[in-house]
Amino acid sequence: MAQYETYQYDVLVIGAGGAGLRAAIEASAAGVATGIVCKSLLGKAHTVMAEGGIAAALSNVDERDNWKVHFADTMRGGQYLNNWRMAELHAREAPQGVRDLEAWGALFDRTRDGRILQRNFGGHKYPRLAHVGDRTGLEMIRTLQDHGVHRGIDVHMECTVITLLKDGDRVAGAVAYDRERGRFRIFQARAVLLATGGIGRAYEITSNSWEYTGDGLALAYEAGAELMDMEFVQFHPTGMVWPPGVRGILVTEGVRGEGGVLLNKEGRRFMFDDIPELYRNQTADNEEEGWRYTQGDKQARRPPELLTRDHVARCIVREIKEGRGSPHGGVFLDISWIRKRLPHAAEHIKKKLPSMYHQFKALADIEITREPMEVGPTTHYMMGGIHVDADSQMSTAPGLFAAGECAAGLHGANRLGGNSLSDLLVFGKRAGTHAASFAQEHGPTRIDLEAAEASVRRALRLFEGNGQPALGDGPYRIQQDLQETMQRLVGIVRTEHEMLSALEAIEQLKVRAQAVRVSGNREYNSGWHTALDLPNLLIVAEAITRSGLERRESRGAHFREDYPSQDLAQGKLNLVLRKGPDGQMRIERRPIPQLPQPLQQIIDEMK
Repeated sequence: MAQYETYQYDVLVIGAGGAGLRAAIEASAAGVATGIVCKSLLGKAHTVMAEGGIAAALSNVDERDNWKVHFADTMRGGQYLNNWRMAELHAREAPQGVRDLEAWGALFDRTRDGRILQRNFGGHKYPRLAHVGDRTGLEMIRTLQDHGVHRGIDVHMECTVITLLKDGDRVAGAVAYDRERGRFRIFQARAVLLATGGIGRAYEITSNSWEYTGDGLALAYEAGAELMDMEFVQFHPTGMVWPPGVRGILVTEGVRGEGGVLLNKEGRRFMFDDIPELYRNQTADNEEEGWRYTQGDKQARRPPELLTRDHVARCIVREIKEGRGSPHGGVFLDISWIRKRLPHAAEHIKKKLPSMYHQFKALADIEITREPMEVGPTTHYMMGGIHVDADSQMSTAPGLFAAGECAAGLHGANRLGGNSLSDLLVFGKRAGTHAASFAQEHGPTRIDLEAAEASVRRALRLFEGNGQPALGDGPYRIQQDLQETMQRLVGIVRTEHEMLSALEAIEQLKVRAQAVRVSGNREYNSGWHTALDLPNLLIVAEAITRSGLERRESRGAHFREDYPSQDLAQGKLNLVLRKGPDGQMRIERRPIPQLPQPLQQIIDEMK
């Protein structure tokens, strides 16, 4: 193996967003040798796009909030498909996660008496999101990155993992290549922890950056781990729609949390037209009450713009389809209207939403303190992912752990805004703790050199015929065709006919991907990198589509036009996927364990 760079760690963390950094910090604190591999540069993670805040029941703004209310909100938002144990741990431990960040130097916005300020967000009963203006994710990454670097954790930047290596059934390491020079690296580890984020690049319109090609989910699947809840893809209601070059870039829910309203081209607040029965007694039925809620009136009910993301996204799609959308195929999000209510509204908006102000000014020449924004749904988050144990975060493959967006269970059928960042803190910490314990309790692993060599040969096979006329499609065309297929046929509103068509298209794309060849050499070769990403995108696209076909009901982020209602029986099942012995994707309906009586009582009381 002399031609490879080789590294040995007790815990290898793949991914350097909030979950990966928090896990690496915890593993390092446990005294084990820890290394991080990240696909891009350190600090460039999708965590920075979580702008609105960290959901944690600190009770700083409303003393009625506590972990039980947060737990009940999370379960209701997830349509009760959540792993109840994960939802309980998350609600209980999120406040400590915020306090850890504060102790490490995070600078939160403050109440008048100096406590961490919290804001309203969709699906949360009380103001719960600890925030730093609308740059909370950026502050989290900055804080965790600084703390991790000071701990001396090794970081391998711009390095992409292409295969997980096994020692028998146990995951024992990984094969990767550095993106700059194209040289391969072998990582040997006693425990491997995936924190690779989501799958947004499987879709045409997404808030996710280029790295989010479902790598962790595909690596785990190929290593024998189970995937779960893959039908539940969250389409954030508000992404930019104009100009075309910035389509899909996130517009934080914090805009609506600070009083922003959704309008159609007629200037009407269409969200009042459709309020689900589940939320009717918590939702304002007039503009005045909704405004009072955003200003902290504890007696008022929340505006309909702060309903769950799946519902708001479908309402926006309805307005667009029925011809009441904005000129560029979205709707209007207006925060400038508060000038009628606040004497210094422009300064207030700039203070509360500095990133959004500069984003629209720089990218769309829109002055959000004076005119509305154009927004529309954008693929944002994957509720499904790797099936993990609630307490330890270990997958069904021994020695393989997962945390953050690539792990399933906490969010059920739909994630509440702000729960993503607290998810990273709570389960990043837990995954790091248990991965370190696993590494200490189990002996060193042996690397399967034959499997590593085979992985390298597969990657280099893409250069076969280099310099000859291309026989097939280029990798960019296949990726684009997959994205267009998923956007059109497995998007916000789904039908059996369309998803069957998507499966046929995916099978054809697999054949085309097998024939892909690239030219040039291994240095700075983005075509090669895209070709290596294609198998991962195809695995997650197939998993989403097969799970969507199998769930014949509408629940949370999964809406089927041919099955528009919820089905009581299917609401008690998770869909679990694994790779069969024949290499085909297998799907299983698995009953959700019954809630313990104390937790059931909490939910009943909150109803």
